[in-house]
Amino acid sequence: MRRLPGLWAQGVAMQKIVVQTDLTAARLPQLHEPRNAGIALDLDWVGRVQANTSAIERRAATLPGRRSVKKDWQAAWLCRAIAVMDLTTLSGDDTAGRVQRLCAKARQPVAPWMLERLGMTGLTVGAVCVYHDMVAPAVAALAGSGIPVAAVSTGFPAGLSPLPLRLAEIGASVAAGADFIKTSTGKEAVNATLPVTLTMIRAIRDYHDATGFRVGYKPAGGIAKAKDALVYLALIKDELGTRWLQPDLLRFGASSLLGDIERQLEHHLTGAYSAGYRHAMA
Repeated sequence: MRRLPGLWAQGVAMQKIVVQTDLTAARLPQLHEPRNAGIALDLDWVGRVQANTSAIERRAATLPGRRSVKKDWQAAWLCRAIAVMDLTTLSGDDTAGRVQRLCAKARQPVAPWMLERLGMTGLTVGAVCVYHDMVAPAVAALAGSGIPVAAVSTGFPAGLSPLPLRLAEIGASVAAGADFIKTSTGKEAVNATLPVTLTMIRAIRDYHDATGFRVGYKPAGGIAKAKDALVYLALIKDELGTRWLQPDLLRFGASSLLGDIERQLEHHLTGAYSAGYRHAMA
């Protein structure tokens, strides 16, 4: 068994929690920020906000080549991507059984032999995301794991449910204490992109500078490959710092991403790529 470098060794032991390389005892760290009560509408601030589209696009275009990591360092970053992932099922025909199978995958996202060799025993995903009517089965299936349950509201993704129902769902979600902004539903032709991410996380940084409150960020959809996750993690670390690489402030809304990360980790350990069907979600 070997210990991975990078985030697990250098930047994640901070503030209230020391994150151990072997997560068996600590499990997934769930830090908690003071609740952001919001601020009064400041139209002067709104009027001062500008975005240089060409500069944003140039910065985003240079990232894949400038922030490349290899070997053990890459494996460490990929494990971090798993730790901030929202494993999601949002289908109209969801059943308690499907949710239970997804929760089992959330508890054990990567084959035990791989985690043992990586020194990452106990690694789990950041959360499981379901519709409100599947929250109870998810909570039951995740009991004792420390993995939180996230729920979508407002008749996601189309917002076509009756207004009273949408308002009730919002109230239930807010009582979970979430405080994130999200790129998109993840169900459109164009979803999360690097230029959009750069714009949004700089707004998060400005808000933190002005108020002291940290707001979380969730890129949703369009992140299906391990190499894409690495670029997003590097951008967020550059712009917001290591604190935002924790699951209470960052979530990847991209369940299909997990399968590719598993394949990359297996290649890292064995030198061979496995078939995609060997890494099913549920």
